[in-house]
Amino acid sequence: MINTITIGDVTIHRIVEIEVGSMPALQSLPTLTPERLDANRHWLSPRALDEEDRLILSFQSYVVRTPQHVVLIDTCNGNDKERPDSHPRWHHRKDPAWLDGLAGVGLAVEDIDFVACTHLHIDHVGWNTSLVDSRWVPTFPRARYLFSRKELDFWTTENARAPIPCIEDSVLPIVDANRCDLITSDHVIDDHLRLVSTPGHTIDHFAVQVGRSGADAVITGDLIHSPLQARYPELSTSIDYDPAQAAETRRNFLETYCDTGTLVCFTHFPSPSYGYVKKWDEGFRSEPIPDHGQAPDAMTWRLQP
Repeated sequence: MINTITIGDVTIHRIVEIEVGSMPALQSLPTLTPERLDANRHWLSPRALDEEDRLILSFQSYVVRTPQHVVLIDTCNGNDKERPDSHPRWHHRKDPAWLDGLAGVGLAVEDIDFVACTHLHIDHVGWNTSLVDSRWVPTFPRARYLFSRKELDFWTTENARAPIPCIEDSVLPIVDANRCDLITSDHVIDDHLRLVSTPGHTIDHFAVQVGRSGADAVITGDLIHSPLQARYPELSTSIDYDPAQAAETRRNFLETYCDTGTLVCFTHFPSPSYGYVKKWDEGFRSEPIPDHGQAPDAMTWRLQP
């Protein structure tokens, strides 16, 4: 499994929490037909579709080291969270995998300068906080947390109507601790990292462009979940805020990066999660990184910008 890629003077680390069969494909993608699923089963299985027809998703973060900062993009589900009914898989987790993954690329929580959440869903905010003496405190003691102002306003309003556990334990404690910077979805973090608006999955979702030109790599967040949505960009998920907008955003994104030298880091694609976007009939596919003579099991890839 490739955990680290270096492009010029920027390094991208992939930190995996878990890779697992998630929601059934026909439930997750409501406009997907059984006939279309069957027609694509031969290339989806077993990497992206399990034996029970569930989409296999990787729950992971990306850490980008630029010459100026260490920036964590999304924070997965976290440990010790109260999720008994809505997300039982994440209920009271005691799994060291994510922190071990961070340590495995030579980083500690103290090394993170910024935490950028592409949106505020449960599986993108979990490690924002850790349980210490029965209190939720910021996991990354030096970091500033970057939340879209529009996104935060939406979710705090929803939370006021009916409490949302991940907002209560993983977002509001960051705000209360005065560790949050409220930004717009075109925010520039430094010379090598800038955000780009990709709405639809949530009200103000953003992706992250990497490199001085913004074209060396891009981190998707949840504008796309499965390789099947690259093949058919019109397939929106059941949890998209605006399915039509999400489909338009997804196609525009894939067209923008198709047949370019931009490495696309897909947040939920199963391993390998990096690739180059190529055309496939009326849709797209992700082409793996060429090995450039490196061993197939190499843990670090070096690419030319």
